[in-house]
Amino acid sequence: MTRTVTQRLSLMLWILCAIPATASAQLTCPDYASVTNPPALQGPARKSFRHSGSQILSWTNPPYHMVHDQIVPVGTPATVVGKFDYGGVFHKDLEDEDVHVYLMGTLTPGWQYVGKYRTDSDGKVHVPITRPVGEYRVKMIVEGDLSSATGFVSVVEPGRKTVLFDIDGTLTLNDFEAVGDYLGVSTAQAYAHAVDVVNSYAALGYQIVYLTARPYWVAKDTREWIDYQGLLEGHVHTNPYGDGPIPPDTEQYKTDYLTYLLEDVGLDIVRVYGNATTDIGAYAAVGLPRSETYIIGEHAGSEGTMPIRNDYLQHLNTVVASTPGAGCTPR
Repeated sequence: MTRTVTQRLSLMLWILCAIPATASAQLTCPDYASVTNPPALQGPARKSFRHSGSQILSWTNPPYHMVHDQIVPVGTPATVVGKFDYGGVFHKDLEDEDVHVYLMGTLTPGWQYVGKYRTDSDGKVHVPITRPVGEYRVKMIVEGDLSSATGFVSVVEPGRKTVLFDIDGTLTLNDFEAVGDYLGVSTAQAYAHAVDVVNSYAALGYQIVYLTARPYWVAKDTREWIDYQGLLEGHVHTNPYGDGPIPPDTEQYKTDYLTYLLEDVGLDIVRVYGNATTDIGAYAAVGLPRSETYIIGEHAGSEGTMPIRNDYLQHLNTVVASTPGAGCTPR
């Protein structure tokens, strides 16, 4: 019988609950079930845009909004940034317009209204959110046309065991899938059993982080691809570079964010996946062991990393199948 992601997570968490807690099993497991299959949202009433130019913009161009996912240590407020623009090529910012923000997740099973915010000259809103340890889904809705964007906030305890994935060429078959998605000429194809690998780690209680070099303006496509594939909707971090489809300095960008995750958030990143030399370099730069660095594609096994050949089936049935649970306590 095929189970949904939600059913698999619930089953695994039930099993973990039945295991007696030990001294090392004090951290809370990621509460992914709380943000899966959200209830219907009764959003704001539609009102006219504040500016006629905004109305014309929304009539003549499709919305291309996004929310930057945030992951923070418990006790630290998250500032969630929403970016609102229109048009797949020119990305004209939506300036000086009202956006309504809603949140649901851990200990918040229904949608909770956060407030109304006005976009700045960059088409952004900055929303402070303080919550206990848990997973949260944030939805931002433009008042003028009810277009929207979704993102996620993760609040974690230091020491949360984490598995991190690159996307293009690692979960997808090659590094150019993002461009095809953005241009609307292809749907990125995932490696066989890549989805099973990611979702298996989630079911074992690991925090899932997607760290991609994709520029932020393809975040909308990336989120849709993750949902379409049936992947866990975890924390997605995109490159803030906005001037083209292939950002420069990818290795440094990834190194910087890994440093934030390790030093500021306090994650215990136990295993990482990639495909490129920039992945290998970034993982090594922050001290992640080569023995837990898995590389697929033409660079598989390079520089002492662990190789994955062809697809993820053998890896799923050996390495992932023998991986112990994260040793955390389900909420």
